[in-house]
Amino acid sequence: MKTLILKQNEVKIAVDLLARGEIVAVPTETVYGLAADATNRLAVEKIFLAKGRPQDNPLIVHIAKISDWSILSKSISKEAYILARKFWPGPLTIILNKTGFIPSIVTAGSNRVAVRMPNHKLALEIISKLGKPIAAPSANISGRPSPTCAEHVINDLEGKISAILDGGNCHVGIESSVIDMSREKIKLLRPGFITAEEISEIVNKPVEIDKSINFSLKENETVESPGTKYKHYAPNTKLILVSANKENFAEFVNLKQECGALCFDDDANLIKIPKITYGNSNDPKEQFYKLFDALRKIDDLNLNIFYVHSPKNHGLFLAVFNRLLRACNFMVIRL
Repeated sequence: MKTLILKQNEVKIAVDLLARGEIVAVPTETVYGLAADATNRLAVEKIFLAKGRPQDNPLIVHIAKISDWSILSKSISKEAYILARKFWPGPLTIILNKTGFIPSIVTAGSNRVAVRMPNHKLALEIISKLGKPIAAPSANISGRPSPTCAEHVINDLEGKISAILDGGNCHVGIESSVIDMSREKIKLLRPGFITAEEISEIVNKPVEIDKSINFSLKENETVESPGTKYKHYAPNTKLILVSANKENFAEFVNLKQECGALCFDDDANLIKIPKITYGNSNDPKEQFYKLFDALRKIDDLNLNIFYVHSPKNHGLFLAVFNRLLRACNFMVIRL
């Protein structure tokens, strides 16, 4: 299959392909998504095949306006509407009890559906012109670092999908926050640009932090959100997360042979081994923007191990910590 690389003025071609049951990579503000008509089971199957994605890993359904979610769920709480009006379009995914409108393959057999409205004009235009919601996980090989530009998608999926709509770099650069609002309690399942603290303040209700954010799920545990069960976001090179101050981190890695360091911009002058940086240690939004590109550059150095200087693990930093914890397959050294 030859993959078309579409320009921003070629949205109609992308929509026509989706309407015919094909899959197309589209930009969002978070990462590039691999889109299919969410109501077309055969089209959604192509997503799992192209990505090599386990079928127990649910997909997020993307809509173009808030009213569209009424066909996806009949039990939407007052708090869910408050959060949607506050953060949509934007990087927040809300899990609701589902209707039968979406095939079970999208939700991995669950009776709940994950919904969001992306904050990207091309994604919204595609959904509006298609006239149906799209299912769209990240447009990469399953387990690899998520794609934040068209080049990343080409490297992973060229020849496996029908088209890539090139919308430039994603301006957030990390996947959406995912919250479960299908039950009485609100639970954060995946951290992102919107924090549990922000959500709690707006709805005046506590937000529980799911254990899967900081711990690996077991094989027999049910996946409630994308990115919570399997090793994710990882290059082929082995990664080990190191929790330390910058002086101790530098002293530790500088003794290593045939290894590299993924560090902060403000660590770099202390590191003597090969290094890649992923932003300032005190700027989580810069880390969001640079993280996945940095992870993709690691394999280019052909080293045995990369030691990763851990970010903080609270507030906005929690999203970066969560992605790196999974990329390192929960291997952590605390100095």
